[in-house]
Amino acid sequence: MSKEDKQALQLVHPNPWEALRKFTAARIALGRSGASLPTDEVLRFGMAHAQARDAVHQPFNSEELEPELQALGLKTLRVDSAASDRTTYLCRPDLGRKLSPASREFLQSLPENPADLVLVVADGLSSKAVHRQAVPLIKALLPYLSPLGLSLGPVVLAHQSRVALGDDIAEVMKARAVAILIGERPGLSSPDSLGIYMTWGPHTRRRESERNCISNVRPEGLDYPQAAFKLAWLLEQAFHRQLSGVNLKDESDNPALQGKVVFIN
Repeated sequence: MSKEDKQALQLVHPNPWEALRKFTAARIALGRSGASLPTDEVLRFGMAHAQARDAVHQPFNSEELEPELQALGLKTLRVDSAASDRTTYLCRPDLGRKLSPASREFLQSLPENPADLVLVVADGLSSKAVHRQAVPLIKALLPYLSPLGLSLGPVVLAHQSRVALGDDIAEVMKARAVAILIGERPGLSSPDSLGIYMTWGPHTRRRESERNCISNVRPEGLDYPQAAFKLAWLLEQAFHRQLSGVNLKDESDNPALQGKVVFIN
């Protein structure tokens, strides 16, 4: 090591908690250089911020997901929200919550075949999350649906979507419940987190408090088997009790369940 390298190392003062960084991707124990952060941490922050911005603006290529979903034996449909482009979507959240007139007309024109459950795969604020996490999660969920006795409608691929768009879609399709798989707002250590929002009896007048949320679905967070089990448990309870949201508490981590959904007749 050169003399200059040794002098540079002496300028960086490590944080006493630095050993904890191996347990989390969160920005902790960064150390300091004088009264500021070390240069490498400043550069990492800039990179993470750029990745988060890219995740928001990366277009949702639903055509890539369709063959993967069809390989699982699932039918797919494509719809758009009333937000015509990304700029409108970001500036007008209300338009992302409802179907475009053309998409509403398209869904209404389909043969009426109400299903118990509709899955909506939506770009949200991170299409990267949807491209990476949606198909593996659905694959993990499918084995639960038959024992639950739930019929599954076509998977709807939604562009420029907010969470509430799932309720609008499911109301038009006359589904008894909806689960929307949507890209979460990117964080500086997680630009690809997927969120799941489940609603019993979906319609456009539902409040945020009437949905159940499962967040941070990704291998580095809540992995696919755990997320699928939580969603299956919530669906089973929602259909039995005919409710969702704050009145339906997630008790899927109860050790007595031993990782199994309790099917109620």
